[in-house]
Amino acid sequence: MKKDKKQFKVIIEHGNDGYFVASVPALPGCYTQAKTLGQLNKRVREAIELCLEVIQNDPQYRQRVKEFSSEPVFVGLETVTL
Repeated sequence: MKKDKKQFKVIIEHGNDGYFVASVPALPGCYTQAKTLGQLNKRVREAIELCLEVIQNDPQYRQRVKEFSSEPVFVGLETVTL
């Protein structure tokens, strides 16, 4: 039997320190960083897998996901100059 695939929206930002930072709003506390987008992609997959493993084993985290997770709907990106 094939395992159902799950999709997660990931927010990626590029910090002033040169690192890319990824966060997964559907999984509170699920974030990682890397110097390149290739590294970030690998690390965010690992972070998601770890969070999903914790959901299976930790009822407190499972409850936290139910209470605090969000699934953002992308509207757009805007730059404001003052």
